[in-house]
Amino acid sequence: MNIQEYTDRLEKLDISKMFGEDFFWTWDKTDDELEAVFTVADALRHLRENNISTKVFDSGLGISIFRDNSTRTRFSFASACNLLGLEVQDLDEKKSQIAHGETVRETANMVSFMADVIGIRDDMYIGKGHTYQKEFINAAAEGHKSGILEQRPTLVNLQCDVDHPTQCMADLLHVIHEFGGVENLKGKKVAMSWAYSPSYGKPLSVPQGVIGLFTRFGMDVVLAHPEGYEVMPEVEEIAKKNAEASGGSFTRTNSMEEAFKDADIVYPKSWAPFAAMEKRTNLYGDGDFDGIDKLEQELLAQNAEHKDWTCTEELMKTTKDGKALYLHCLPADISGVSCKEGEVDASVFDHYRVPLYKEASFKPYIIAAMIFLSKFKDPAGMLKKLADQGKKRITEL
Repeated sequence: MNIQEYTDRLEKLDISKMFGEDFFWTWDKTDDELEAVFTVADALRHLRENNISTKVFDSGLGISIFRDNSTRTRFSFASACNLLGLEVQDLDEKKSQIAHGETVRETANMVSFMADVIGIRDDMYIGKGHTYQKEFINAAAEGHKSGILEQRPTLVNLQCDVDHPTQCMADLLHVIHEFGGVENLKGKKVAMSWAYSPSYGKPLSVPQGVIGLFTRFGMDVVLAHPEGYEVMPEVEEIAKKNAEASGGSFTRTNSMEEAFKDADIVYPKSWAPFAAMEKRTNLYGDGDFDGIDKLEQELLAQNAEHKDWTCTEELMKTTKDGKALYLHCLPADISGVSCKEGEVDASVFDHYRVPLYKEASFKPYIIAAMIFLSKFKDPAGMLKKLADQGKKRITEL
């Protein structure tokens, strides 16, 4: 495709409400708005691949706040900001005045003086992550309204306790490219399956994000997990409603084998039970560290009862033509490599290593698209302007 085709597609979409808005959950966005993110992401990638600069800011900050560890998302956010001309500044809470009683309202204003976007990951505690993101950006919005800040920064959810929109949209854009277009997704079977991990406490936001997004596209999404590993019931309800509206389906099973059978796409990924994550949050709130240690041992023992929930060569052979697309947000727990026993056999992971890395490569462009659509009333016009200017990203001799 050329840039004209991307902008023509964009101009047909109703995306007027994206200007000046944040990106929290994919199910808050309309079908047109999701398509706009995919379209702008592909357009920005097209420009960069053709050595055309996409710097639409000549100053400004992207504030990076990670309250949990990260590699891919942290660097994807930095790459996205740089792609658009913003400089990234990390907020290291240990080096800030937060430990001395600085409030969220104060922090939000102090770090946002010249910030155009705030990226926040806060995914570890049920009922806390999304709440923190909302409180933070509401404080910054009040600062703008009061004349403290020259601009209202856009918030991009880099993972919360409910959804991981940048990851799941990157996953889906990868799927769209692999299957030759969004129009080819209808009727495809997706197995979003729990898988064994020797660690505990992995967030729920990836499986929840997948079932909340993939059901928007007429796909047959199956959520598989052992008994006791349920996700948030409200997100399951969203998935059911999405499937009904799109002509797809959403089902749940306690059999990994059933989920994988004839699947077009598989996503074996460990997560902690919703009930356990709620309990963990309450224990931390009460400062009950002995209780946390006890819960951790209980959950590790519970996981160990399901070591057979792993993605093997044999299981992959039961998928559609034995060639299902394997997805993972990374890093995967690879049996015999990163752990003794884990989510996936080393041979399966090695077979899909290149597609997995391609899957991850879409995330910077997804994040950049979210920022782009929030900052420009006429994103199609801005893309045309970038293409027409044709400013070289790397000066050619």
